[in-house]
Amino acid sequence: MISKEVTQMKKILIGMIRFYQKYLSGLKTTYHCIYTPTCSQYGIEAIEKYGAVKGLALTVWRILRCNPFAKGGYDPVP
Repeated sequence: MISKEVTQMKKILIGMIRFYQKYLSGLKTTYHCIYTPTCSQYGIEAIEKYGAVKGLALTVWRILRCNPFAKGGYDPVP
């Protein structure tokens, strides 16, 4: 059984990512995500699939890998 707190945490994290996608992502002019799906979409998918803790950990690891020296390309949630 999934506790109400865990479900709420997932909703909060996904809400924060959606806020970023809608209001902040478009402000970047010099850099874009080199991965498909984008890091923010990856975060939503990871949190939906694995929950708040593991999904957030996967998202942070993905963001750390998203840099100008990375190869990029297709990198789905495992």
